[in-house]
Amino acid sequence: MAAQSSAILRRALLYVPASSPRMLTKSLGLTSDNVTYDLEDSVTPSAKPQARSSLREHLSNLSSRPSGIRELAVRINAVSTPFALDDLTALATLSQVDAVVVPKVNSASDLTFVTDALRHIAPDRHSASGSGSGSPIKLIALIESARAVMDLPSICAASPYLSGLIFAAEDFALDMSLTRTPSLSEFLYARSAIATAARAASLPSTIDLVCTSYKGEEGLGRLEEECRDGKTMGFNGKQCIHPSQVETVHRLFAPSEKEVEWAVRIVIADEKAAGAGRGAWTLDGAMIDAPVVGKAKAIVNKAENCNMDVEALRAKWKDQEPE
Repeated sequence: MAAQSSAILRRALLYVPASSPRMLTKSLGLTSDNVTYDLEDSVTPSAKPQARSSLREHLSNLSSRPSGIRELAVRINAVSTPFALDDLTALATLSQVDAVVVPKVNSASDLTFVTDALRHIAPDRHSASGSGSGSPIKLIALIESARAVMDLPSICAASPYLSGLIFAAEDFALDMSLTRTPSLSEFLYARSAIATAARAASLPSTIDLVCTSYKGEEGLGRLEEECRDGKTMGFNGKQCIHPSQVETVHRLFAPSEKEVEWAVRIVIADEKAAGAGRGAWTLDGAMIDAPVVGKAKAIVNKAENCNMDVEALRAKWKDQEPE
């Protein structure tokens, strides 16, 4: 059984190189649903021990999570490397670590390894019986290979701490000998499989590929296009490689004002319809039944998590009646 929580919000997952003291310090002033300190791709092998030590010191000095950040995560090195266990040993005992991003998850055994390590290194947060005194570290798995895509069901069931999947497009393209194109059509199957598997396993997060363009109007336009495309495929967040991407990602992976207003009207009218014993009704000429109401409630919940002013809309539409 994987970790499930509708309150988890990871619209933007922003990578920060752990090898850069300047960027570590600067990250504390950022606003992002998730900041992931990276010990993997952005750090050369020779620099990994120092980056790990610097990150531990950085996190240890935090008395609390920065106000603009909902979740602090660490991307460790792959389980297949000699660095992963050292990463976990150094960082899993820190209360400031909310999540671990596990790269190159090719099979369930990779997550089983991390789960067992967490239970050994930080047993107070990861009791196998669920009686631990602290909130467990959540796991987010990077899906980077054809093998991983074909093994998604077992990966999704591998750990009770798993709370999301991330699609790593560049590594997947390398594995498949693909060339990334602006249409992203070469990733259609893999992205659909990841979004579907995450939903089937009730994982709260499905994080889409990195947009490698981020400078100027062209980069912003490309980012917006990718966000809309990912959202239509079932992803609810996106990886970011530069702070300038975060605001756009947050905005496009949140419900629009028009969506929230529609959803609030549905929820209010449904409460009245239920009181009158009506299972199906209409609004603005469209039939409203249980699946539509469920979608509306999900939109309202997400809007509240995104700190949108739902109460003002409830007040505006308090007299909405089912038709």
